[in-house]
Amino acid sequence: MGWMAWTLPTATFFMVIGALLVLMTVLAMRYPETPRIGILHIETTRGDRLFISLLGSAFICMAWLGLVAASLWWALIVCLIYAGAVFRWV
Repeated sequence: MGWMAWTLPTATFFMVIGALLVLMTVLAMRYPETPRIGILHIETTRGDRLFISLLGSAFICMAWLGLVAASLWWALIVCLIYAGAVFRWV
């Protein structure tokens, strides 16, 4: 199919990211928001917090692969907790 191996996990990953972007767009249209200042003392919107949580989750997964011999499913749980904290306090 080309240059990328489209396995089910790869396709699911990109579909989830796409669905999150669509959800954030719908939420922004339906419930407009003003930026808020959180624990980092910077103004963030929902989209900013999504980006911060996705970027941090990527680093969590890379560190997990390099430092921990456990399954990545545990890293997913850590990433979900991290994303919840970002959306709550950042």
